Amino acid sequence: MKLRVVLWSLAAVFAAVVMAAGANAQDASPVRGGAIVASWGGQEPSALFVPAGGPASSAMTATKVLERLVKMESDLSFSSVLALSVKPSGDFKQYTIEVRPGVKWHDGRDFTAEDVAFSAMDYWKPIAVGVAFRGLKSAEVVGPHTVIMTFDTPMPEFAFKSHLADWALVIPKHIYGKGDIATNPANNKLVGTGPFKLKTWVRGSHVEYERNTEYWNKKLPYLDRLIIRYWRDPASRSAALEAGELDIATFNPVPATDIPRLTSTGNIVATKDGYKNSAWILSMEFNSRRDIMAKPEVRRALLHAIDRRFIASTIYYNLAKPGVAPTVSSNSIFFTDAVQAFDYDKAKAASMLDAAGYPVKSGVRFGVNLVVPAWFADNVKVGQYLKQALEDVNLGVNLVVADRPTALKRIYSDYDFDIALSNIPQTIEPIPVVTRSYTTDSILKGVPFRNANGYSNPVVDKLVESMAVETNPEKRKAIAVEFSQIVTKDAPYLVLMEIESVTLARSGVKNHSNSANFMNESWGDLWIKRN
Repeated sequence: MKLRVVLWSLAAVFAAVVMAAGANAQDASPVRGGAIVASWGGQEPSALFVPAGGPASSAMTATKVLERLVKMESDLSFSSVLALSVKPSGDFKQYTIEVRPGVKWHDGRDFTAEDVAFSAMDYWKPIAVGVAFRGLKSAEVVGPHTVIMTFDTPMPEFAFKSHLADWALVIPKHIYGKGDIATNPANNKLVGTGPFKLKTWVRGSHVEYERNTEYWNKKLPYLDRLIIRYWRDPASRSAALEAGELDIATFNPVPATDIPRLTSTGNIVATKDGYKNSAWILSMEFNSRRDIMAKPEVRRALLHAIDRRFIASTIYYNLAKPGVAPTVSSNSIFFTDAVQAFDYDKAKAASMLDAAGYPVKSGVRFGVNLVVPAWFADNVKVGQYLKQALEDVNLGVNLVVADRPTALKRIYSDYDFDIALSNIPQTIEPIPVVTRSYTTDSILKGVPFRNANGYSNPVVDKLVESMAVETNPEKRKAIAVEFSQIVTKDAPYLVLMEIESVTLARSGVKNHSNSANFMNESWGDLWIKRN
């Protein structure tokens, strides 16, 4: 009887999310005015804008003020934001960008092509986009609203526009043109071109934005105010939704088991839409600087000791599924399942460890330090399961559950781990987000969410270099498949779980979850219909 109740609960969670697929239908006549309170399933940011990328919370806060040149839609096409057009040359070494005239920064200064050229050379190339823009040679202003970006090597069109739609926020030259972009005080006093102006940040509580009355799209924004508020835990966000204190929350903001109750009355809807270009994962990597973890046969053996289906059903309530390849299965362009599989088989894992030269001696084969960041509660539960699973094949496991600063230091600065978990949102374009966990040039001590495992394979490096300049989409896919096959077999880093992200919103909130990365769009077209 107890098993039936559990299975019904899991089915109800899944149904509550799937049935909401059409719940965000757009009303014909948006209502102007009002305020929306939003949140997400994580922590408050340390800064409102972190130029190097930073946590998802800072991307959410920055993108309500700072804008991009283009936007990636749900069907993976691109639409105009600050750029009216982005046109490649025949050899894909140049892109001519026509920017929107008549746009004002929030301080009243004119937005021009100079801001785009400055952003490209001083921000995007060295900081935000990084290795993917390594070949960027110049950004030449040829008119008040025209920029020509020139590359040393071909830049594939999908990759270029993907970067513009994701990492490449346009920042004002007159504010960031002097000093260090990363430490500029404007990072917490944002001046952008977006539909909302920053009003106040009450640390520990909320960020409040107000309507930009001079926004270039005169129809937007619909809202007078937008508040991003922070609750300490998922249960608190669940209670806030139920009480009407919270209108919309992204990225799994509440316990999965609460979703059926919250959506049962029809006052709150749940949807998986809006995450195609922000597919969250739980990753697992092995520190190849450690003698034992340096051996691929050991890494492969340990992967067979992990029951990922159990993790999906028991810890994530089926709002996650086992990872297969370096790219997630929802990536309709670059995913392949033609890779080595690591099915759960505890006996096989033990046999492979024996063959690798690590038999059981005095009850233990060897010990490992397993570092688990506690920034998501589910990470801790997965860490506790992994400790048991690895102990079942006679490893001694020291489980270290660390807060954010400690986890980042141990994993990405000190390399003080044997096995580590982490989380990132994956983009459709694999360079640099997917590839940087495997390439030699991404071994950057102290830089979070790069190659902390120390894996270095000249063949893999060459494939990534080839993918970066290949302009034929089919050939790019073939290179990506070969890359996936090699790194999956070597297994220095893998997608342990693909997390199914869910947004919950009150039924009166309209125009949400309508892009490839909704959480990090401007939300200028968001509106609310109050009863």
